[in-house]
Formats: sequence, C-alpha cells, structure tokens
Amino acid sequence: MTDQTPTTTEDTAPTGPDAGSVAEDAAASRSLTADAWRSLRRNPFFWISAALILVFIVMAAFPGLFTDQDPNYGVLSRGREGPSAEHWFGTDQQGHDVFARTIYGARASILVGLLATMGTLVLGSALGLIAGYLGGIADTLISRLGDIFFAIPLLLAGIVFISSIREEESVLGIPTQGYFGLVLQVVLVLVIFGWPSVMRLMRSAVIQVKPNDYVQAARALGASPGRIIRQHVLPNAMAPAIVVSTINLGAYISVEATLSFLGIGLQHPAISWGVMINESLVLLRSGSAMHTLYFPALFLSLAVLAFIMLGDAVRDAFDPKSR
Repeated sequence: MTDQTPTTTEDTAPTGPDAGSVAEDAAASRSLTADAWRSLRRNPFFWISAALILVFIVMAAFPGLFTDQDPNYGVLSRGREGPSAEHWFGTDQQGHDVFARTIYGARASILVGLLATMGTLVLGSALGLIAGYLGGIADTLISRLGDIFFAIPLLLAGIVFISSIREEESVLGIPTQGYFGLVLQVVLVLVIFGWPSVMRLMRSAVIQVKPNDYVQAARALGASPGRIIRQHVLPNAMAPAIVVSTINLGAYISVEATLSFLGIGLQHPAISWGVMINESLVLLRSGSAMHTLYFPALFLSLAVLAFIMLGDAVRDAFDPKSR
C-alpha cells in the first residue's frame, strides 16, 4: 500500500513569480470606486467637510431645529444690538434676529448651489457625451458653442441676464417672481453660462473611454449606441464630471452671494447670506454693528470651503496618480 499525503492549501498555493502575478491580478480586480472610498476614509479633510456639509444641509432643510425666531420679525427699538443671551448674533438695523436670518439664509444659498450644480452637470454631461461619442460636425458645433459661452464672465453674464429678466413674469416657462422665482433666476443664469466647463471635461473623458476594448467588444456584438452609452461609456466617464461639479457647488454659492451683495441676485422676500451682507453695508459705513457682517460672512466662507474641500478629497481619491 502506498502512502498518500493529503494535499493542503500550502501545497497548491502558487509560489515564486506566480504568487506575485496572482496578487497583482487581485489588486487590479478591485474597482475604482472601492479604492476611492478606501482613500476617502483615510482622509481627515473628507470627514471634516462632510460633517460641515451635513450641518448646512440640515440647517437649510430644517431651520426650526436651530432657532424658534421668525427671521422676518423685526422690532426697530431693538435695532443694532450686539450679541447677547437673547440674540446670539445680535440684531440688524431693522431689529431682525441675525442668528435666525443666518440660519434661514442657508436655505436659499444651499438651494441655489445644489440646483445649479445638478443643472450644469446634466446639461454639460449630455452635450459632452454627444460631442465626444459622435464626433464630427456635432463635436465641432457643441465645442464652438461652449467656447462662446465659456468666454463670457459668469458674474457679468449674471448681472446682464438677471437685470433683463427681472420684470418678466416667466422665462422659458419658469416663474421669476416670489421666493422660488428669485432662486430660479440665479440658478438659470448659472446653468446657462456654467455648463461649458463640465461639457469639456465630459467630452475628454468620453473620447478616452470610447476606444477601450470593452466598448469595441460591445459594438462588435451588435449592441445599440444607446446601450453602449448607458452601460459602458457613461459609467466610466462620469467620475471626473461629478468631482468637478462638487467643487463648482461651492463656487456657485459664492457667485450667488456676490450677485446678491451687488443687489442683482436674490432679494426680499428671499433670505441668503449674500443678501444679509448687502444689508449690512449701511451699518458698515457708519462703523457700527459690525456683527451683522461677520456672522453671515463666516457661514458663507465655511460653506464654500466645505464643498471645495470635499471636491478636492474626492478628486484625489479618484485620481490613480495620487495613489
């Protein structure tokens, strides 16, 4: 009878050069999203920015959790009071509670940033996808159109565009009066003049993805262009556009604040940090009640910084060269 030695895992495990190749294959099989999330979890700036953004989103969605004061209720006799136990951030010239207005101001600012970002992402990605995938005359027309809009300064475009439609009741079927009408005015101008940057990035990503083997294999198997775009091109080309849109969100909040500060963007009855900074100009000229400027400016700076930090963290996580 011959002895048969039981086979163990160690006996079948590859050794030498084969072991290295197996490890490389396992590492290569990990998805880009999994690697990006692993990198984000180790980045402290991601958690700091995510926590700040969460606070601002909750503040915008549920301001009643932070204050029970009416931001539009003012008492002239208590105007220009400094921070106190009753009014944490003091009061403005009209006797409004600055803390309540700062909390409610997050709603319009965050809403403008989110809607403008989604609008530019959808429009820019769609046009960039068409230009990059089809090429030819479609690519030329969309790229030249993007160059025209890209050459127009965003702030200048906002001033001219909003001033021209301020008295109109609706534009493209979108109402321009009332709270949401004022918000949609700013969102509309940001989308119309902000999509070229996303389009350029999406076009470049599609051009890089289109020659890949899995796209050519799907085309050879008879897949329709729509199916190729949905299942192969779009999922592998969206990451750069999403990263840049995250960074742009903070920039759009800053643009809204600048337009409101100039008296062109949001106006009464809308409350935003830019509107509050604009209203504090009268007090600043007299050198009194500086708190009416400091607190909304602080919240605005933190919100913009948080979104930019998040965008930088996501960009580093999705960039293979950083790992």
